[in-house]
Amino acid sequence: MNATSASTDHRIGRPGFAVIPVLDLRGGRVVRARRGERSSYAPIETPLAKGSAPDAVALGLLNAWPAALLYVADLDAIIDGAAPDLRALESIARACPGVGLWVDAGFAAAAGVEAFLAAGLGRPVIGSESQSDPGLVRRLGDRAVFSLDTRGAERLGPAALHDDPSLWPPEVIAMTLAQVGAGAGPDVATLGALRVRAPDRRLYAAGGVRGPDDLRALRDAGLAGALVASALHDGTLSRAAAPDLA
Repeated sequence: MNATSASTDHRIGRPGFAVIPVLDLRGGRVVRARRGERSSYAPIETPLAKGSAPDAVALGLLNAWPAALLYVADLDAIIDGAAPDLRALESIARACPGVGLWVDAGFAAAAGVEAFLAAGLGRPVIGSESQSDPGLVRRLGDRAVFSLDTRGAERLGPAALHDDPSLWPPEVIAMTLAQVGAGAGPDVATLGALRVRAPDRRLYAAGGVRGPDDLRALRDAGLAGALVASALHDGTLSRAAAPDLA
């Protein structure tokens, strides 16, 4: 499993920009994200795949937008503290050889991260919402991706992780949960300001991308890429429809 960096520069249309399709897992199935209200996510119905099996949906997403990476949020682990769903991750890895996985499974302790790394199923994403202090993010460094989580104006997790960019590893996801699946567009102004605060980090937007114009706006704000799900399922974003962004 290739879990290397997705980005070397920040320009859409060049090898460095990453469009990263997203899968949200719950009970071993892919569910549809809506405004970050995770308890109400239902099994996905998508023209990209028959059913909601993780391997089938992963392939459908990659057919819509061939990508080097997939982002997987294991909601049972994030919400309920369950162990990572290795069976679902293994099915995705078998179906998508050569595609790296970024996996958020509510990692909050070093032992859990080390066990996941030993399984060889991708790169852990450390979400600020799952942390009690900045220690895990600091110790892991570039072995992990950091997710800076917010819900509206609420900053999730320790204040230090939001206030001190020196704690962040080289790759950071700005996860705006209230905009996930909401169709409202990304908060480009806030993301641009975050980019200015940490110019040496590669920043990825998560939440609100509706189509090619939003990706262009994120490019112009200097981001390294974007996590996308609803726009791919709804057909408002595809590689075929946006060849200039490939």
